[in-house]
Amino acid sequence: MPKNHLYRFVALSLALPAAAGTALADPPAPPSTAKPKQVVIISFDSARDIPQWKRSRALAQRTGAHFTYFLSCVFLLSPETRKEYTAPGKTAGKSNIGFAASRQEVADRLEQIGLAAAEGHDIASHACGHFDGKDWTKADWLKEFASFEHILENAYAINGITPEPKGWRDFARHAVVGFRAPYLSTSKGLYEALPAAGYAFDASGVSKGPALPPTTGGIARFSLPQIPEGPKSRPVIAMDYNLYVRHSGGFEKPGKAGEFADRTYQAFRSAFDAQYQGKRTPLQLGFHFTLMNDGAYWNAMERFAGEVCVKPDVECISFREYVERFKGGEHTVGG
Repeated sequence: MPKNHLYRFVALSLALPAAAGTALADPPAPPSTAKPKQVVIISFDSARDIPQWKRSRALAQRTGAHFTYFLSCVFLLSPETRKEYTAPGKTAGKSNIGFAASRQEVADRLEQIGLAAAEGHDIASHACGHFDGKDWTKADWLKEFASFEHILENAYAINGITPEPKGWRDFARHAVVGFRAPYLSTSKGLYEALPAAGYAFDASGVSKGPALPPTTGGIARFSLPQIPEGPKSRPVIAMDYNLYVRHSGGFEKPGKAGEFADRTYQAFRSAFDAQYQGKRTPLQLGFHFTLMNDGAYWNAMERFAGEVCVKPDVECISFREYVERFKGGEHTVGG
C-alpha cells in the first residue's frame, strides 16, 4: 500500500467515533461479589471477677472489639442482701454459684457494668443462681427473668449504694435483650418464656460448626460451634470450660498452661481461617471470668483477638449488635 494511502487509512481509523472503538473492545468483566466482613462474637458467662472485667475491657480498647457479658444477677447481691433472690423451687437466698463477697464488690461490679455499656458492650442475662432449668416451666423461667430484671434495676437501692447513676434504671429496663442458659441447658418452657419476657436473642445452642442463627418465635438462636482441636482434630465446643475439661479433665495443671494456650489458639485460628477464607459464617467463642489452667484460655483469646479483630475486613461485635444489624434480613455469606 502506498505511504499516502496508508496514512489516510490510519488517520481514518483514529477519527472513528469513540463508540465504534468501544464496540471492538472486550466486554467489561462482571462485577465481583465482595465477601462480607468476617464476624467474630466473643462472650463471657457470669461476669464476676472485677480484674477480668478490666482485662476484657482493655482488650476491647486495644482491638476495637465489642463483647457480650452474660451476667449472673446473684453477683449484684451481697451476703446481707442475698435473700432478695428466690429461684424457682428454692428457698430465698440460694444460689449454685454463691453471691458477691461484699457490698463494695457489688459497687465495683456495677461500676464495671456501667463502663462496659458506655463503651458499646452488650450486657445480657445468664439468669441468676445458675440452676439447671431443663425441667422449668414457662412460669418458672418468667419468675427467674423477673428476678434478674428486679435485681439489676434496683441493685443500687437494694445494697444501699449511693449515688445511683442517672439513667441506671432506664438502662436496666431496656439494655438487656439477650440470654444464655446456665449449662447451655434449654427446654420448651425456656423458649416459650423468652419472647414473653421481651428477649431478642438466645445464645444457648451448640452446633456442629459455625452456623447462622435462625429466628424462631421472634428469637434469634445462636449456637456455640464445635471446632476441631488438638493433635487429632477432635471437635470440642468453642468455650473455655469445654477446653479445660478436654485438656486436663477439669483439674488445674498450671505447668501445662503454655501448651494448652497454644492448642487453644491454634484451634481458634484454624476455625477462623476456615470461615475467613470460605463462606465467612460468623464465628462464636465463649469464655468465663475464671482463669482456668492458669489463664491459658484467656491468653489464647487475647492473642487471637489481637490478630483478627484489627483486620479491616473483620468485625468483632456483640450478639446484640449482630441482631440489630441483621434484623429483618438474613446475613448473607460469600462463596
